Amino acid sequence: MTLMCFSFSSSFILGLMGLAFHRTHLLSALLCLEGMMLSLFIALSLWTLQLETTTYSAAPMLLLTFSACEASAGLALLVATARTHGADLLQNLNLLQC
Repeated sequence: MTLMCFSFSSSFILGLMGLAFHRTHLLSALLCLEGMMLSLFIALSLWTLQLETTTYSAAPMLLLTFSACEASAGLALLVATARTHGADLLQNLNLLQC
């Protein structure tokens, strides 16, 4: 495993571990998701550069577009949660209550 592959896989695993074990605030969960998406974007971009083909050249831009949409939806949910519940604690969120 090369150093570059190890660094991107470890950054993805670090974001996944932060999402799994540090679930106190919604903002920290969204930041962990953004870190995971950024590591996937960089890894996919470097993968298409290493292959030197134009077949997969649109895939990183598509992933970046979905990441921006996910970030905007997450921030909208964060604002709505802060307005209704007063805080962004994930413990206060219950899916069974309306």
